Amino acid sequence: MKTVTTAILVVTLLTFTGCGKQESSQTTPKPPSVSLTEAAALGNLEAIRQHIKAGSNLNEKEPSRGSSPLITATVFGETEAARVLIEAGADVNFKNNEGSTPLITAAFFCRTEIVKALLENGADKNARNNAGRIALDAVSAPFDDVKGIYDQFRMALGPLGIELDYERIKMTRPKIAEMLR
Repeated sequence: MKTVTTAILVVTLLTFTGCGKQESSQTTPKPPSVSLTEAAALGNLEAIRQHIKAGSNLNEKEPSRGSSPLITATVFGETEAARVLIEAGADVNFKNNEGSTPLITAAFFCRTEIVKALLENGADKNARNNAGRIALDAVSAPFDDVKGIYDQFRMALGPLGIELDYERIKMTRPKIAEMLR
């Protein structure tokens, strides 16, 4: 009887120990060392997917402007990164410190494919930023009337590697406006 009790105890301990090891191998993966915002800016899809698997906050605000990784991907023109974030459930109506949403940002920078993806996933066309403007307002005025604003962004974002192609923007603004009507 003593042997049977000992055997049951050993089997029970091995079962619990084995289950414990199995559970630890199934724990949530750790996020990569690169931040989600940086991964979005660089279009690092592998790191973005690792963050998603690790359960990282897809709407984490970056400290300087309070932008989400989705807004950051949009500014940097990282269409695939934006799509992956949208598909993973990033807030398409997230507002940064200026009240800008991913859609307002995508419209302003004329990121046609991102505008389309945002609209297909429930982005609010009527969301207003802190200045009271909606996404359509970002592309409604003639380019020459807003060129100064683009010039400011070009100077601020140029050191980060973002180039603004004014010809593409001029041609795309009316198309984006039509998408937003």
